Amino acid sequence: MKKGRLGRLFLTTLTLSAFTFGGGFVIVSLYKKKFVEELKWIDENEMLDITAIAQSSPGPIPVNASVILGYRINGVLGSIVALLGTIIPPFVIISLISIFYNQFKNNEIISIALKIMRAGVAAVILDVVYNLGKNIFKTKNLIYISVMIIAFVLTFFFNVGAFYIVFSCLAIGLIHLLIILKKEKRNGTSMDTLR
Repeated sequence: MKKGRLGRLFLTTLTLSAFTFGGGFVIVSLYKKKFVEELKWIDENEMLDITAIAQSSPGPIPVNASVILGYRINGVLGSIVALLGTIIPPFVIISLISIFYNQFKNNEIISIALKIMRAGVAAVILDVVYNLGKNIFKTKNLIYISVMIIAFVLTFFFNVGAFYIVFSCLAIGLIHLLIILKKEKRNGTSMDTLR
């Protein structure tokens, strides 16, 4: 892999991390737009897998996603480069905010700016939900669609914690994988032909 690609990976993750507000799902959406749609370094299914793994792993979603994404693009070195690009901006910003915290906490202009950013973050998260949901419906897989709808109902209407949802989905995924592997063994086919 060329050094230029590593440099681009670093600058892209650095830029996205520096100018993204709203947490993990926002940056994952921007990663999708940049690395899937624009650069075409990975495909949409890989990005969905990266999102699922990043969310279910301990730690911040952007950090998890950048490590996996970097590894997929250029192995261990890609992981390190993407990780550095992702963590440097928040580290610098939080360090500056901590120095000037007393000036920031009572500043009405900053308070208004943060409220406006929340509205933008909500719109970006809605875009992520729409795109991920649309991709699930495109698969026409009843298990995936049912899990998505049930997970939404349990979280939104019954306030079930994300921990239980993620591990339930993991269990369902493992059971589904075992069923596919049994069919594969019985029929002598590969998993790729069953997708």
